[in-house]
Amino acid sequence: MNVHNEVMDPERTGLGEPQPVQMISPSGERLSPNGYELDTLEITDLMTMYRSMVLLRRFDQEATALQRQGELGLWPPCLGQEAAQVGLARALRPQDFVFPSYREHGVALARGLRPRDLLRIFRGVSHGGWDPAAHNMSTYEIVIGAQTLHATGWAMGRKFQGLTATGDPDQDAVAVACFGDGATSQGDVSEALTFAASFEAPVLFFCQNNHWAISEPTTLQTRVPLSRRGEGFGIPGIRVDGNDVLACYAVVREALERIRSGEGPMLIEAETYRMGAHTTADDPTRYRSAEEVEQWRQRDPIQRVRTYLETSCGVSREQFDEVEADADEWATTVRRDCLELPDPEPDAFFDHVYAEPHPLVEEERRGYADTWNCCTRGTRDDGHDHYGTRYRRRGERTVEHHHDRGRGHQPGTAQGPRGRPQGRAVRRGHRRPGWRLPDHGRAAEGLR
Repeated sequence: MNVHNEVMDPERTGLGEPQPVQMISPSGERLSPNGYELDTLEITDLMTMYRSMVLLRRFDQEATALQRQGELGLWPPCLGQEAAQVGLARALRPQDFVFPSYREHGVALARGLRPRDLLRIFRGVSHGGWDPAAHNMSTYEIVIGAQTLHATGWAMGRKFQGLTATGDPDQDAVAVACFGDGATSQGDVSEALTFAASFEAPVLFFCQNNHWAISEPTTLQTRVPLSRRGEGFGIPGIRVDGNDVLACYAVVREALERIRSGEGPMLIEAETYRMGAHTTADDPTRYRSAEEVEQWRQRDPIQRVRTYLETSCGVSREQFDEVEADADEWATTVRRDCLELPDPEPDAFFDHVYAEPHPLVEEERRGYADTWNCCTRGTRDDGHDHYGTRYRRRGERTVEHHHDRGRGHQPGTAQGPRGRPQGRAVRRGHRRPGWRLPDHGRAAEGLR
């Protein structure tokens, strides 16, 4: 395997950076880098990859639109990173376990997850979205870099159990930690690299370097290529063109075979570009230029494959049109499924605390249900109006303060600066913005 490709790119400056492995140039020309052969890959396989990328982008665009229309609370786009994710997913075996960040939508779809599964957490109706064991993929990790520790721990466990490097192609599994360039600055990633190297854990660190950690460019985070970040830990690395789906597939496949054979962990830097915002709460025009974005647009991963398929493989326009039609139908399904997602039961977050029922959790569930019923109905199961009584005991003026805030002084109320109500009871009331007290309709309106 061509680890640490030392060919220097003359277009780069500063510390000599290894040229990324590339199999399709931005202009659609087929290349043959040393050490990588894809003789068994058929045109239909590449067309399947192309279709996966198109569907992924259409899903991503629809999810972004749903967020802009208020149907999702947030969305992290993966626009421009389709090749890295599809290439990675294509090289995985069913027994491999993926530990994603919050942007690996393409990997998730390839592992059999449905769009609605990915949208649940961003619509606010789930704390996770799916059963990790059912898809060999953990739920999205919001804490930057934490998933690298989870992947390393899983891989160490497999090794301690004697389930690695057995020579059985259906058993030998690899943990894959997906993260971005920004995560490499986190301590969790360094700790994961330390443990993975020390125990020769079967884990692949797959870094999608999209050049921007929100508003911080990669050049401010590292003085050396990220593919070499693992060298100090004893982990070999390789750099690949993350906008080239064939190169990503080939490099990942080789790395996984090396890890399966017991040679220890590896790190791959897939150099790509985040064409959209970090999330829909971000405005990238504040920190990067339109010229930079346009430069990377010329390296679009989907157009690159299409050009190659058209010019070198004889794929017809009708076949591409069929893919686009499938993408449009897919988008309609995504929107419908999103809008039909049901609200969860109030105590649903107790369901998966442990794999098996636990008496303490069940006790807490009952207590929560009792409190929930009390808050929504104003009564407990014993029939006493506890919360309504407490508010009445503290005085009706508390109720009036919540309702009449900003309307000037009301008879019988105590006021602070600018006519604001004061007192501990009022402050406590503010902490319960969603509680409804049916016997105090006016109070309930003010607490919302």
